[in-house]
Order: sequence, then structure tokens, then C-alpha cells
Amino acid sequence: MSHTDPAVAFVGGGNMAHSLIGAMTRTGTAPARIQVAEPDAARRAQLARDFGVAVHAEAVDAVAGADLVVLAVKPQVLGAVCAALGPRIAARRPLLVSIAAGVRIDQIDTWLGGGFPIVRAMPNTPALIGAGATGLIANAAATADQRAQAEALLTAAGRTAWIAREDLMDAVTALSGSGPAYFFLLVEALEDAAVAHGLPRETARALATQTCLGAGRMLVESGEPPATLRERVTSPGGTTQAALEAFAAGDFRRLVGQAVEAAVQRGRALSAAH
Repeated sequence: MSHTDPAVAFVGGGNMAHSLIGAMTRTGTAPARIQVAEPDAARRAQLARDFGVAVHAEAVDAVAGADLVVLAVKPQVLGAVCAALGPRIAARRPLLVSIAAGVRIDQIDTWLGGGFPIVRAMPNTPALIGAGATGLIANAAATADQRAQAEALLTAAGRTAWIAREDLMDAVTALSGSGPAYFFLLVEALEDAAVAHGLPRETARALATQTCLGAGRMLVESGEPPATLRERVTSPGGTTQAALEAFAAGDFRRLVGQAVEAAVQRGRALSAAH
């Protein structure tokens, strides 16, 4: 991004907004191009201090003149926020990018008053360190340029992928939105198992976390399918094969499938509740 990029307003200044603003400024967006609305005074002060961006207590003050508005508030309050913003941005009709979980594009558009270009995004917490994964879907009102603007915003915090239908966002949520917790749980379990076999917890954690990082980097950087990388580690009759056979005996793949299915169903229920 550069000084010629769109003026961006964030409605909500929590952790995800903080990470996206940090990514934008690190990749060249001038702080003067960013406005943030955040009701908490301490958070406003931190955002101004960390990034030099203009901050406001009220959302309607932040969105004036914005070309792109990021809706980064909790899903429970998004309806009220959109109803207040709609009249203020009705004439300009900026691109809206929502990162609120479970809230559909048509709901947001209705709350705003109708006819707005909207991109719905599902980032995950590794966006906080620039290693996020984000699924994106746009409505028909969003132009190709606006889709590119949304993609540039989220790419600054990691990888992005466009999906073809909004109902697939529940699968994205279950896979990458909730996914970091699955890996954290695996590392917890590996750490505990190693401690049970006598390793000091500090050593077990260091080895488990680095193993997770190394495996992830190999997946990303090699471009090989995960099955191929797994086979290369697995010598016939060796320790890895013994461990994988124990996973298979516990029906590991079925358990993962059940976990993803549970997350998908919960996402659908949350969406239906709004």
C-alpha cells in the first residue's frame, strides 16, 4: 500500500483491528490515511501512540471521507453500529469489509440501508503476527477494484483465499478461523506426553513448538502435499510409523472430521441468531 491507497476507517479498535493497522503501516500505508473509532479511551490512546493514526470515540466521526470501512466490532453490536453509520455514508457508499463472525452480507446491507459494496472476511488470530489466513466473499455490488482493495488489506496480515459462496464461510471458520486452537491443543498434548516420559516442561515445550513451526514452514515453503511430507518422515517399522498407527487406532481422522463438523454447525447457529 502507498499514499495513493484508499482512506480507511476502522470501526472498532480491538486486537484484530490493531493487527491489521500494524500490518498496513508496516507495508507502507501512511498513518494519515487511517481513522479509527474505538469507545475505550485507553485503547484509543494506545492506537494513536503505536501507529500515529487519528482516533475517535464515535464511529460516525471516523467514517467521514473513508473509501473503505472495516467493521471490526462484536457481532452482537454490529446491527446497531450499521444502523447508525448508514445515513452518514449513504452518499459516498464506501466499500465495507466486515470481520464479524457469523453475520451475513445481506444482514449487514439491510442494516446499512441497502445497496452497499460489502466484503465479508474471516481472519484468524495469527494475523496478529502477520501470519494469518483469511477467507473472503464479496457481494455483487463490490467492483473488481474494491475486491482488490479488500484483498490488499487482509494480505498485509497473511494469506487470503476467495470463496465462491457465502455458506462456505462456515467451513472457513471451522478450518482456519478456529484452526489455530487445534494446533495449540496438539502442542499442549505433545508437551504433556513428553513430560510424562521425563523431559523437563521447558524443554518439551521448546521442542514441541519448534516442531510445529518447522512442519508448518515445510508445508508452506515446499509446496508438497501434506501426505507426501508425512510419508517422507515415516520409515517402515520405525518410530514415526508406530506413532501414526496409534493415531489410526484412535480414529484420528474421524475425530478431526467431527471437530470441524461441530464448528461448522455452531457457525451456522450463530449466523441464524443474528
